[in-house]
Amino acid sequence: MKKSKKWQILNSQMVINHPWCQVRQDEIELPNGKIIDDYFVYLKPEIALILPITSNQEIVFVRQYRHAVGEFFMELPAGNFNPKQETAATAAQRELLEETGYLAENLRAIATLYDKPSKDTNQIHLFLAENVVKTSQQNLDITEDIEIVLVPKNQIIQKIQQGEISVAGTVAALFLGLNLLVSGE
Repeated sequence: MKKSKKWQILNSQMVINHPWCQVRQDEIELPNGKIIDDYFVYLKPEIALILPITSNQEIVFVRQYRHAVGEFFMELPAGNFNPKQETAATAAQRELLEETGYLAENLRAIATLYDKPSKDTNQIHLFLAENVVKTSQQNLDITEDIEIVLVPKNQIIQKIQQGEISVAGTVAALFLGLNLLVSGE
């Protein structure tokens, strides 16, 4: 079996260093000796994403505009966090409450996934919360205009197949979280 080798960083510099966007340009040497002088890496914050399910077996989604592609998307509540300032679980609870007004008393970690490891540095921390309860109003950031959408659990696969739910992290959390519930783990 062939032993793969890591790429070697020969030089690295920040080309964008803004609080909302950080991009590093690396000069790298590939294992075959080739040099690439313009490999760009996006330094992104960690993401906490939560799969909230009500006692009526409805999943709490947020529907919001995503400017990069100019469309509205139905997603699970999620947000950025700094692991030096809060845990992924604390961030998930905070984001759920801020974006939806729902409270998660108990969270269960589902998985930690890499978002896009070819170019991005961050991970997505997935959580499951059962029997979430609406306890307050939304507390949104200036860039957020979020509609709450409750979807019965038994309609999720159909909505994914029809393209109504199409954000990768959300789809991963749905499959992994609902599989946990079915398997009884």
